[in-house]
Amino acid sequence: MSLTDMEIRRAKPRDKTFKLTDSGGLYLAISPTGGRQWRWKFRHGGQERALSLGAYPQVGLAEARRQRDIARDHLKAGKDPSLEKKRQVERRLNSTFEHIAGEWFESRKAGWVPKHASDVRKSLERDIFPEFGQIAMTDIRPRDVLEALRRVEVRGAVETAHRLRQRIEEIFAYAMGMGLAEDNPAVVVARALRPVRKGRQPAVVTLDEARGVLRDAEALPGHPTTKLALRLLALTTVRPGTIISTPWDELLPTLEGDQPVWRIPAARMKLKVQYKLDDSRDHLVPLSRQAVDLIRALHALNHRSPFAFPNVRFHHRHMSENAIGYLLNRAGFHQRHVPHGWRATFSTIMNERYPGDRHVIEAILAHVPENKVAAAYNRALYLDRRRELLQEWADMLLEGQAGLADIVKLPRR
Repeated sequence: MSLTDMEIRRAKPRDKTFKLTDSGGLYLAISPTGGRQWRWKFRHGGQERALSLGAYPQVGLAEARRQRDIARDHLKAGKDPSLEKKRQVERRLNSTFEHIAGEWFESRKAGWVPKHASDVRKSLERDIFPEFGQIAMTDIRPRDVLEALRRVEVRGAVETAHRLRQRIEEIFAYAMGMGLAEDNPAVVVARALRPVRKGRQPAVVTLDEARGVLRDAEALPGHPTTKLALRLLALTTVRPGTIISTPWDELLPTLEGDQPVWRIPAARMKLKVQYKLDDSRDHLVPLSRQAVDLIRALHALNHRSPFAFPNVRFHHRHMSENAIGYLLNRAGFHQRHVPHGWRATFSTIMNERYPGDRHVIEAILAHVPENKVAAAYNRALYLDRRRELLQEWADMLLEGQAGLADIVKLPRR
């Protein structure tokens, strides 16, 4: 006689555990506390045993019968159903999104620089694994992916959501190649995400505006390290992420000699990974007199930290790039000028003044020509002219600006 759902729902706990019997050796054990566990009774190796099939109602009557039939087929084939069940659980654990993502990460990280690898790993751990990391790849649906990415969009990180979708798509493609997934739910949600706003980074484009950015930002209350970072960023046009992570053992040697040059290792530049170990692609920044004075003042302020621009609270870490952006926002330049905007400001102003020096200006900005011969040629030349242009830029930009002594005054505590 077979069980019905009605019989199961009506059954009440008793003083002792009892069974509700279904067909083919399947039964539901009901404990005095009300717990209900599906079990299948079978004989293997001359012994009677019971295989646990899960708890009711999480495992319904139809699913319990399906699992019983699978186990019975294993038994007919001469296999131990308990061992096969254990293997099935292990396979499921090894096919979760988090497990497969870990394999994918290990297979790819050799081609990434450490910082990018860390960013990839942290983004998955923060935004994806808590959502469906423990779900088997075959059970993840497009809606699961979209809901996780929507939560990223809500906090305003639209570009991050798009990058995460691409990573999820790559992980599913890897799983499909391993035979652990049948489709790629990350592909179909691509058009459902909010579009990324494209365009240049906000930047002022006249010399008067550029002077105004420095004047207004440096006049605000704030930590001198942040203000000096902003000024060195403007003087050198180096990318913000490179500036804020600069170690002293890289920056101090620039003060030597009559024509100081800051050599930024290729490993810290925005380059394709195959170029980051190529010393010939180190970026050379001829330093103006004002930049040298700034570095000396900065060292007097932060010499106890390994970084030229340490975190205000944790001197063994470098400052956040957001710190410079917050300073500009407080000065009234939100959506008008961002830290990265100094590169566009410099390029616009100096190209208008010296249109014949376009290649020199591109070299100052570390823009690598697509033509490999031109790239090698540009790295070898222009250093003297780059120094002249950066010195002229510093002279123009800092005309009428506050002195370093005013900036370096420590804030009141």
